[in-house]
Amino acid sequence: MAPEDLYSRKTPTEIPATRQRLLVFIVAYNAEKTIAPVIRRIPTSLLATYDVDVLIIDDASGDQTFEKSYEAGKQDLPFTVRTMFNPVNQGYGGNQRLGYHYAIQNGYDFVALVHGDGQYAPECLPDLLEPLRKGEAAAVFGSRMLTPKGALRGGMPLYKFVGNRILTWIENRLLNTHLSEFHSGYRIYSTRALVDIPFDRNSNGFHFDTEIIIQLVIAGHRIAELPIPTYYGDEISRVNGIAYAGQVVLAALKASLQRKGIFYDRKFDCAPPDTRWYVPKFNYRSPHSLALERIAKGAHVLDVGCAGGYMAAPLKNEKGCVVDGIDGFSADDVCLANFYLHDLNHGLPPLDYTRYDYVLMLDVIEHLTRPEAFLEEFRRALKMNPGVEIIMSTANIGFIILRLMLLAGQFNYGKRGILDMSHTRLFTFASFRRAISQAGFEILEVVGVPAPFPLALGDNPLSRFLIKANQALIWLFRGLFSYQIFVRVKPQPSLEYLLQTATEKSAQRAKELEAVAANSGLERQES
Repeated sequence: MAPEDLYSRKTPTEIPATRQRLLVFIVAYNAEKTIAPVIRRIPTSLLATYDVDVLIIDDASGDQTFEKSYEAGKQDLPFTVRTMFNPVNQGYGGNQRLGYHYAIQNGYDFVALVHGDGQYAPECLPDLLEPLRKGEAAAVFGSRMLTPKGALRGGMPLYKFVGNRILTWIENRLLNTHLSEFHSGYRIYSTRALVDIPFDRNSNGFHFDTEIIIQLVIAGHRIAELPIPTYYGDEISRVNGIAYAGQVVLAALKASLQRKGIFYDRKFDCAPPDTRWYVPKFNYRSPHSLALERIAKGAHVLDVGCAGGYMAAPLKNEKGCVVDGIDGFSADDVCLANFYLHDLNHGLPPLDYTRYDYVLMLDVIEHLTRPEAFLEEFRRALKMNPGVEIIMSTANIGFIILRLMLLAGQFNYGKRGILDMSHTRLFTFASFRRAISQAGFEILEVVGVPAPFPLALGDNPLSRFLIKANQALIWLFRGLFSYQIFVRVKPQPSLEYLLQTATEKSAQRAKELEAVAANSGLERQES
């Protein structure tokens, strides 16, 4: 049979080319008794608004689902029906991935997920499509929970109703959402929204539905819910309830931890660009607030890796400092006296480093490919300025969360946090001290910094309590509970400086000895 014979072609109603295209995607598995009625129940009224096609993917059924679908598609229907067959079962999630990929490749505007067992009423499609047509949402879910007790009246077993409620409550708490139901399979997506999310990385199982919700939420797409009737017939449930519950909660938990920079999973890496992690942190204990406390008024400061120049503002406005900045990306902060665009992995820009009282390197060292060599070069650049103070901070790879993750076999880099993908070198307290000392610096102060709870949880009483609790734990075991390492150092005199000062001092002492000898000789002659 030729590939084109696998689906029936109907001449669609003449419609303007500007109208939106809708793909009604029916997932089917062992649905030989219900698939044809489901196809016939698709409202023809949709054609008044949309260009409608139907795609059925039979997921390697063991019955006559494909044959019944193919025959139904050849009937007198007002829209094109295409039936496909997976020779190898892809699972509920895997089947959806194929259908959404098909919708994107073929230029549909919307794709509506309908189940071949008839559990979700196709008659609701016109109403469910309205928020998408009006541009009010990127996805619309049919919810069985919006109508009070409607799910129970529709035959949903009590244990499923209770489980649905409990799981939805947990998922809403973890994801900071307010959906009435996470577990409805009646959904319509904008293909533009699907393009924005990596749904192809999702599970083949039933928790695919939860993962795609998480991705839409992370990507910032609006989800609308509308009530639908509940229908439970004699279809066979193929979901292992206990395993499914664990899978959906785990997915939501991973996404929640990823938002806080603790965990990373590529399937949830679909958020718009977010620079919140690189904002000033002056209202709680952080490298920014510690550095601000330690810099004297009126000082001349060099901010290495100044980013947007956020340290310059309080230093200039509160302490009257003059601040210069170096960074590999442009910064237009008006508080910077001078800005030097330079990639620090290529060494130091040609500046007079001896004129600065303080040098800031906050969260810079971990981004360098050769931090030890950079520190040595910087020490040499300071030349005859051993009085300058360098303030540095870096992530602590020995933080307890990372140790526990490693114990569990997890070491995932992410978009922010200690395992930020842009970090090339990571340190513990011991290895950071060693790198600093071997580069020729004397350590003046070492401080453990707590995790940035206000950044992850918001500036509220809970986050401030966690900061204090973390600080108490740092006092007990700094290497285990510190999220970052903060140090103050000063350069030790270089060999060149020591040799030069020894030469100068020797010449001065020799001159003094010669003067003494000359005076002694004169005294002897006079006597």
